[in-house]
Amino acid sequence: MTPSSTPSPSFYRERLLQERTQLLQRIAEQRGGLVSRADMAAKHDMRHFDDRAQAISERDDEFAMNEHETAQLGDLAAALKRIHAGTYGQCTDCGVTIPPARLNAYPTAKRCIDCQTVAEQRR
Repeated sequence: MTPSSTPSPSFYRERLLQERTQLLQRIAEQRGGLVSRADMAAKHDMRHFDDRAQAISERDDEFAMNEHETAQLGDLAAALKRIHAGTYGQCTDCGVTIPPARLNAYPTAKRCIDCQTVAEQRR
């Protein structure tokens, strides 16, 4: 693929599926298997720790990782839905075509650079 060529939706679909598989594997490895939020909380039940600060820190780190991973999985699912709907690669805000270079760098991108900049400034 050359930098100027536009890959097919199936190319991005396979890439997104591969990224999802890798993320799920990474999550399982970090947690020693697929662990629910309730199990994570129980693992860090502060009654089992002599050092309360350590318990809180570890629990907060795990919850932060979980939130980030959940957001990543959501972004991957949304991008796969756009592929299925035939709207992948179109900005969800203004409808322009997202350049292939942006999609190659960030395959879950749902906005063009201009709309993404505006969205980030609103936050």
